[in-house]
Amino acid sequence: MTPAATARDMILTNAFPTPVSMPPPDPPRILVVEDEQDIAELIALHLSDLPARVTQAHDGAEGLRLARTGDFDAMVLDLRLPAIGGLDVCRELRAGGSPLPILMLTARNSELERVLGLELGADDYLAKPFGVLELQARVKALLRRAARQAAPVVAPPEPEELHMGPLHVDRARRRACVGDQELSLAPREFDLLWHFMRHPGRVFTRADLLADVWGYGHDGYDHTVNSHINRLRDKLGDRIGEERGSRFIHTVWGVGYRFEVRE
Repeated sequence: MTPAATARDMILTNAFPTPVSMPPPDPPRILVVEDEQDIAELIALHLSDLPARVTQAHDGAEGLRLARTGDFDAMVLDLRLPAIGGLDVCRELRAGGSPLPILMLTARNSELERVLGLELGADDYLAKPFGVLELQARVKALLRRAARQAAPVVAPPEPEELHMGPLHVDRARRRACVGDQELSLAPREFDLLWHFMRHPGRVFTRADLLADVWGYGHDGYDHTVNSHINRLRDKLGDRIGEERGSRFIHTVWGVGYRFEVRE
């Protein structure tokens, strides 16, 4: 081979470098806490198809211990567990400051369990028996929300406190008051109120609120928005007479909700 040919080959080789293949991202890690082993195996099987790495626990004490390690991206939590009940597991995690997204599994007719779970900080619920596609969709939605919250976003700094009429909300201390009365708000209820107060007068659809407050936007999740708004309205004392409607959160029929203070 001549020196000229060698030089030409070197130039061509450098001009078209061999592409470097990037390793695939690690699949999310999901903790399934379910005492009925056959159901736990079925859930794990279908979540593995997302794909995901699934770890199982079959009682509340083991589930709580694993969740506290911080090794998981989401948790599927049955509420009726031996040793420690699912509601207590949720309460302990939130009291310790854990942001782990939690999908509760509840009995179909147990409205009280669903309400208590959401009050204690669970992100969503799924009533038994449930379909595989819905389970997968809800878990993927929780994972998207967690990724969105973890991603760095360059945005103008938000105020630490908001005052509107008798409402005072302190974001840093997670406190909300109507006049002199402090409200006892679940984490998602506080986030919802803060979002409304940051955008007074704007009309939000349920899909808007799911995307902005929960971090996902899928059809079929209206019940999540409705239940949180109903409880938030109750805690705000949001009624000033049937002829005048709500005091703070107003229904825009056929569209969604608007926040506006009416004395």
